[in-house]
Amino acid sequence: MGRLILVTGGARSGKSSFAERYAAKYGRKIAYIATSQVLDEEMRFRVGLHRSRRPADWDTYEAPFDAHEAVREAAAGHDMLLFDCLTVYISNLLCGLEDIEDSDRNYALVKRACDSLVAAVQAGSATLVAVTNEVGDGIVPMNRLAREFRDLSGLANQLLAKHAEEVYLVTAGIPVNIRQLEYKL
Repeated sequence: MGRLILVTGGARSGKSSFAERYAAKYGRKIAYIATSQVLDEEMRFRVGLHRSRRPADWDTYEAPFDAHEAVREAAAGHDMLLFDCLTVYISNLLCGLEDIEDSDRNYALVKRACDSLVAAVQAGSATLVAVTNEVGDGIVPMNRLAREFRDLSGLANQLLAKHAEEVYLVTAGIPVNIRQLEYKL
């Protein structure tokens, strides 16, 4: 059964670079599961930064949708998978909807996507390091899409954390394994 490691933190906290170092340290054959879509120059710049940090021998799988399929495929030939990132994946799913008015449907969509990711990891033998943003620490957003995204990202983080052996919170480039600090009721 595969292992799940979750790495969370705020924007520009150092979570992706920590996840990359983690994957490089513990993996022998590494696959990068990329969820972003390059739709503008700013995103092209961000993707370029990530690509420039990755070793040339890492295999990349583009997975803006149906990421669980990329995880299954990559797990067949790799021992370490770096999934970057869950919140961009959730954004892709929400922005792919005709409308976001049905919160129950949106919740079910995100839950199904997370359950599929977890099942794909558990079906293989690879370790998946999933990067995600901690988006709930700010003010309540003014518009519906932003609130739905914040709420569903928090849900997705909880769903993956529930199955993760290790959960790291990265702040100012410093990772802390919060699973070790977890208070158990």
